[in-house]
Amino acid sequence: MIAKTFELGPGYTISRVIRGGWQLAGGHGAIDRGQAVADLIATFDAGIWTYDCADIYTGVEELIGAARLRLASERGLDVAAKMKVHTKLVPDLERLAGISRDYIRGIVDQSLRRLKTERIDLVQFHWWDYEQPRYVEAMGWLNELRLEGKVRNLGTTNFDTPRLAEILAAGIPLVSQQLQYSVLDQRPANSLAALARQNGVNFLCYGSVAGGFLSDKWLGAAEPAMPLENRSLVKYKLIIDDFGGWDLFQQLLRALKAVGDRHGVDIATIASAWVLEQPRVAAVIVGARNQAHALANAKIMDIALDANDRAKIEAVIAQSQGPLGDVYTLERDRHGRHGSIMHYNLNAGRT
Repeated sequence: MIAKTFELGPGYTISRVIRGGWQLAGGHGAIDRGQAVADLIATFDAGIWTYDCADIYTGVEELIGAARLRLASERGLDVAAKMKVHTKLVPDLERLAGISRDYIRGIVDQSLRRLKTERIDLVQFHWWDYEQPRYVEAMGWLNELRLEGKVRNLGTTNFDTPRLAEILAAGIPLVSQQLQYSVLDQRPANSLAALARQNGVNFLCYGSVAGGFLSDKWLGAAEPAMPLENRSLVKYKLIIDDFGGWDLFQQLLRALKAVGDRHGVDIATIASAWVLEQPRVAAVIVGARNQAHALANAKIMDIALDANDRAKIEAVIAQSQGPLGDVYTLERDRHGRHGSIMHYNLNAGRT
């Protein structure tokens, strides 16, 4: 059995499964606010007491803030203090050239209000365009807010190896990077893991179930035709194509199913457990649409893969063709297959 907690920074411990917030944002269907708060608390009770959100996830910071207030009122401040909340700061593409200290401070203050807290546990910084070179300066402004006590820890999201090295060389005390990592996508291992090891940075991983593709639902299913149901499925179908196509993907699902059957869990649980075993991985970020999903996700922390399990999975991965390159490089090409589906200005009109 793997450890169920991880010390991400000095004196700062998280659960190794993190409840993702993207599925609660706009564009994923109607949200029942009361039920959403109850589900967030059920996640906490299941042993997943770390939450991920973002300034650009419409309404999600407010929902998590409401869940923390309810925990405090019903169970006391000590219980509520165990809830750890990570948010992201994602400056709009159109604002990068003129980014300012006040802009950064304004987004952090907005998140503090929404989350109903005086200090954010972790702020993870994202930057859309490296041709706009002020990301190191912006991280310096975020570090000022850490020194003021508004932010406890700093992290990055989707930076490649050379740019992460720049930020670290500037003396910014990063504890983490959030990135995509799965049995389909091992780009973090190409070069970033070595830099992270040298600097004490750990990975918080999204995409471990590839938007739901890594699940029993897709085992034996015919390859879906475009357009797919939502942007998330489009995104991860492109990753499947880069991995080696639908037939190799089905071979991977069969391997994961065989391992899952031995452990009495489903494909998605094994896929996430595999990610948790990779070097520099502190936690996986998984979505949950209801309380049942939260309980299932907690089982990820109960799985201990053995050598035979790993061999089955690695045998299929060894046949893969990609995706190639550094972290998020494909997604940064705004005219390419991956980048053309991204939304770049989601903070516009923020309040």
